[in-house]
Amino acid sequence: MPLVHGTELVQAARKGHYAIGAFNTNNLEWTRAILKGAQDLNVPVIIQTSMGAAKYMGGYELCKGLIEATVKSMDITVPVVIHLDHGNYEAAKEAIAAGYNSVMFDGHDLPFAENLEKTKEIVKLAHAKGISVEAEVGSIGGEEDGVIGEGELASVEDAKTLADTGIDFLAAGIGNIHGKYPSNWKGLHFDRLKEIGDAVSVPLVLHGGSGIPQEQVEKAITMGISKLNINTECQLAFAKATREYILAGKDQEGKGYDPRKMLKPGTDAITDTFKEICGWMGTKSVKLVPEEL
Repeated sequence: MPLVHGTELVQAARKGHYAIGAFNTNNLEWTRAILKGAQDLNVPVIIQTSMGAAKYMGGYELCKGLIEATVKSMDITVPVVIHLDHGNYEAAKEAIAAGYNSVMFDGHDLPFAENLEKTKEIVKLAHAKGISVEAEVGSIGGEEDGVIGEGELASVEDAKTLADTGIDFLAAGIGNIHGKYPSNWKGLHFDRLKEIGDAVSVPLVLHGGSGIPQEQVEKAITMGISKLNINTECQLAFAKATREYILAGKDQEGKGYDPRKMLKPGTDAITDTFKEICGWMGTKSVKLVPEEL
């Protein structure tokens, strides 16, 4: 079964100047849609759950089991990383215990000394089981599971200190936000990204990837961004396709009310969105990944 931790894959992406997509799942349809896109393109994928999505779906063990069973039932052959997105200290420990391949401990809202200490503890717990660790410095704007960030720029010194804990990849606030981007958004802070990229060797993560102009994402990838988080864009695509199905009255045609039929347009839209984004991220096909290690 192609379930792997993400360290070598994301390191290869940084070395090869491309990014691997980290797509949030919310249910079975989301999981199948993301995995189908990865298999069709023959690219590795990071499929992740937020704390809120894991709670909604029934817990970390269920999420891990669902993804694992879906990989098997769909005969997925590309590398798949099961990742915890924006986990607090307790959530990271739960995901490690549940058997996730990779976890993010997000301690950006803690005093830096506490963030640093807890990151060290998570690294120790995770690495003992061969699990990758992502940490965050600075603040990603917007809201994620009740944690509101103001978009604080990451300190270069803090980024270096956090990277020295042995984490496998680092999320840094560079003006990016979660959710929809407002019309007055000023764009990514490339000067700070360059400073951080020059200062640390670990692959960097861009959160809030949905809505950032393609040219800005492509530029960020050339500067060390190796993992791109996508959630809102898939949610919007799913909602649009589902709304069109209902407004067209297709749910009232025959057995169009069957949830398997009602959810199919939205599910297909997620797969299409996955393929479009992976295309301009430059994600290498699986057969090329070992060449970059």
